[in-house]
Amino acid sequence: MATHSSIMFSVDRKDIVFVKPSKPTPSHLLSLSTIDNDLNLEIMCHTVFVYQSNADFCTKGEEIKDPASIIKEALSNLLVFYYPLAGKMKRESDGKLRITCNTDDGVPFLVATANCKLSSLNYLDGIDVKTGKEFALDFPSESDDGYHPLVMQVTKFVCGGFTIALSLSHSVCDGFGAAQVFQALAELASGNNEPSVKPVWDRHLLVAKPIEAIPPYMLDKASSATSPYLPSTDIVHDCFYVTEDSIKALKMSLIKERKDETVTSLEVLSAYIWRARFRALKLNPDGKTMFSMAVGMRRTVKPPLPEGYYGNAFTAANASMTGKELNEGSLTKAVKQIKEGKKLATNNDYIWNLMSINEKLRELNMKFEAASGAIMVITDWRRLGLVEDIDFGWKGCVNMIPLPWNMFGYVDLVFLLPPCKLDQSMKGGARVLVSLPRAAIAKFREEMDALKHGDDAAGH
Repeated sequence: MATHSSIMFSVDRKDIVFVKPSKPTPSHLLSLSTIDNDLNLEIMCHTVFVYQSNADFCTKGEEIKDPASIIKEALSNLLVFYYPLAGKMKRESDGKLRITCNTDDGVPFLVATANCKLSSLNYLDGIDVKTGKEFALDFPSESDDGYHPLVMQVTKFVCGGFTIALSLSHSVCDGFGAAQVFQALAELASGNNEPSVKPVWDRHLLVAKPIEAIPPYMLDKASSATSPYLPSTDIVHDCFYVTEDSIKALKMSLIKERKDETVTSLEVLSAYIWRARFRALKLNPDGKTMFSMAVGMRRTVKPPLPEGYYGNAFTAANASMTGKELNEGSLTKAVKQIKEGKKLATNNDYIWNLMSINEKLRELNMKFEAASGAIMVITDWRRLGLVEDIDFGWKGCVNMIPLPWNMFGYVDLVFLLPPCKLDQSMKGGARVLVSLPRAAIAKFREEMDALKHGDDAAGH
């Protein structure tokens, strides 16, 4: 029995089955790229997609289909093309990940039924993490022969709506790659014989030679800002809503200050969250605070990656300032730093140098374990097409929620998400998912409320 607000509901789970490819597939060992091998990415990312009942879309007398059966069959067909996802992944003694592809494994697949309507849970918009976990399969698959890179759960609701939880190893796909996999699943569920985009493995295209030594600045923790609230085990995961009008107002105030220079919504919102988070964590002003944004590089890396490549293909746009500069000045300086970081991230030499550093970090078995609060890593999911475009015959998805990732100790990671499609007041806006120590969350909420009310957001 679970509770969301005042709603009591239960989820009845069937036995886990292992879905295998519907046709024979190759049996071999696959290597992964330098980015895929990043120790920080070796986590399972759970994302829950919400679909309304398709009864509203059926013609009179048409049979309402069972979403779980359709998705299970589509998954079996998908695995003919994406057969590595049906294998087992393991980090070998040399520190590198490999996937064993054979006919013995498959994708763990669970069908569940919830005894409530999706509307009673507000289509999972604003759902707490504990409730969200009811709809995703956390499969304990680690064994001597590795673990499953893909796990799925379909949960059916009494209203006829359903959720699909895609649990995918970040070592195999980035957000763009995951969207490609999910789109292919939907196409096959809709009756297509094959995906419109053919998958390409080719991980050798992004394998770099290790750098001789890690740059000293990456190992310099002494100059980084610190928070009195960290480390902490009392972490709160919360979602904040920013309307399109609030983003536009912030953008316009910064455009006036920057005069002839253009700024994007992503840049201004990132800068604002960076500062809000600095203030909420009470980081020391004389310490250094860093910003990092995941930036796709499928077209900027040389040679460009082929269409259909679904591995990790992103680099980092980085920026840094002293806490005092970030906290006391106008946000224009932070925006400028972010813009410069984004521009540098399109440089091919920069991209390959960063990969060479990653290769060295893997060799040294170095991982950024605990959250320091000094760095903020932001990832933008609003342009992946995960909500609007993916149709299983139930029209588009109305909402999607990632369960918080234990990457960088949760705290250093921020998600920008598209709004729930059923909330018209949020059209064009963004949801900001953060994980912060409980002691810092009230101040962060105050900062986000100031943005909502336009309280001189760009300045102090």
